[in-house]
Amino acid sequence: MLVTGLPRSGTSWTGKMLAAGGDLVYVNEPLNPRHPPGRSPGVLRAHVTHRFQYICDDNTADWLPAFRDTVALRYRFLAELAANRSAYSLARMARYGTTFTLGRLRGRRALLDDPFAVLSAGWFAARLGCKVIALTRDPVAFVASWQRLGWTVYFHELLEQPLLVRDHPELLRLRALVGSQDRIAKAAALWRATQSILERTTGILLVSYEELACAPVAGFRRLYEYAGLTWSPAAERRITRACTAPAASDGGFAWSGLSRTAFRPMDSRRALDAAARGLTAAEVSRVRVLTT
Repeated sequence: MLVTGLPRSGTSWTGKMLAAGGDLVYVNEPLNPRHPPGRSPGVLRAHVTHRFQYICDDNTADWLPAFRDTVALRYRFLAELAANRSAYSLARMARYGTTFTLGRLRGRRALLDDPFAVLSAGWFAARLGCKVIALTRDPVAFVASWQRLGWTVYFHELLEQPLLVRDHPELLRLRALVGSQDRIAKAAALWRATQSILERTTGILLVSYEELACAPVAGFRRLYEYAGLTWSPAAERRITRACTAPAASDGGFAWSGLSRTAFRPMDSRRALDAAARGLTAAEVSRVRVLTT
């Protein structure tokens, strides 16, 4: 299965909570073009060239064999060893290789947590048969999070993908923001374009981050049912603990563990209260206008 959505929309949190039941093997961001967590041919034996790589029927031959291996939990040890030999990479190879092998032997399924697959969600559902959950976050909270982290988007990475522009010509409007230093306008434009694409993508389940954070136990129980996962008392306890922990004092972003996931336990309800932190009232109003 695939959990996707724009970065900072709660994909890591959602993926970790879905994996809490023990039926899934968590695989973090195979389409991330940066190593780590991406560029790991043991996990995905394919060459990622862009952030938000677009995969569709026309380039299926480049991606389907590699992703079939990934979702079948077939780890490519030799390919990984040839590409990545640092101490960290070797430790990561041992972890992922063992997890994939044991998961396959125990009949577990792969869970791909990958925000960079968001524009290709329909392909994962149609060609790989994945259950796809796409997280959507309130645009003000999304833009505020990117602002606090100093993140921006480089639209040339979208516009340089001819198949993506062909299938979603509205992305051509983003050309006006190429080279812009207005990070609020760029993040808002990315949110609006992605939301439009997701809303007309068939075969996926759109899930509001805010609704899930307000009622995590009930929300994740519904997602377990949708994904065909076993809801158990142990899963409920793990989710309850992970979603009621004190919020991090800095409210920031941190990688953790060999899987390089940004998930950290949090009080999901209280986290919503500070969602717009860092934006002025005028900026909040501007984001609303830009994303309507």
